[in-house]
Amino acid sequence: MPRHYAIVPAAGSGSRFGAEKPKQYLSLLGRPLIFHTLAALVACPDIDRVWVVLAPDDAEWGTYDWSELGPKLETVRCGGPTRADSVSNGLQAAAMVAADDDWILVHDAARPCLSGDMLAALFADLADDPVGGILAVPVADTLKRADAEQRVAATEPRDGLWQAQTPQMFRYRLLCEALEKCRAVTDEAGAVEALGRQPRLVRCDATNLKVTYPADLVLAAMILRGRK
Repeated sequence: MPRHYAIVPAAGSGSRFGAEKPKQYLSLLGRPLIFHTLAALVACPDIDRVWVVLAPDDAEWGTYDWSELGPKLETVRCGGPTRADSVSNGLQAAAMVAADDDWILVHDAARPCLSGDMLAALFADLADDPVGGILAVPVADTLKRADAEQRVAATEPRDGLWQAQTPQMFRYRLLCEALEKCRAVTDEAGAVEALGRQPRLVRCDATNLKVTYPADLVLAAMILRGRK
C-alpha cells in the first residue's frame, strides 16, 4: 500500500502579515502558530513522516521545544527563495524513503486549523485517483475585478470557482516531475496542471483558513478553542 508523507514549507517571512518575526512563529494559544499545523499532521495515523523545510538561516526554530510532536517530525534547512523551491528541496529530502507511488501532502505552515476529519476526507476521495488533488472551498462571495484606481472594473462570475487550500496531495514521482518542469506557480496543483493533468477538488470548509493578516490569527484561535 502506498504510504503518506507530508512536507511543510516554512522558509517564508510572511511579509504581508507585517510582524517582526515570520508569522509561523507568532503565538497562537500559547504556542507558535506552526506548532498547531505540525501537530495536526503528526497526529494523523496515516502519515508516516513530516518534513518541515526551514530557511538555512532560521534563528527562531531552535528557541522552541518541539519534542512533544514526537519522532515523525524531521527538520531540513534547505528552504529556497520560493515555495516551489522549498517543496522541491523537501522532496529531495524525502527521496531516501519515498517510493514513486507514495503520496506526498504539501501543507501551508500558516494553516493551523487542519483537522483529522479534513485529512480523512482527502485520503478517502483520492485513494484511487490517478492524479491526486487538493482541499478546496467553492467561492461564495461576489468577486470584483479592480482597475488601477481600485475601483470596480468588472464583476466576475463565480460559477465553478473554488478557493484552493492545503494539503495538496500527489504521488511522489508526479510531484517531482511537475515541479522540475514548472516552478512559476503558487501551489503544487498549478505545477501538476502545467503537465496537462487535472487535480481533483476535495470539498473542505472555511475553518481550514490560512493566516495571512492579523485578523486571521484571531479567527484561528477561535476555531481551535471551539474544537477543544
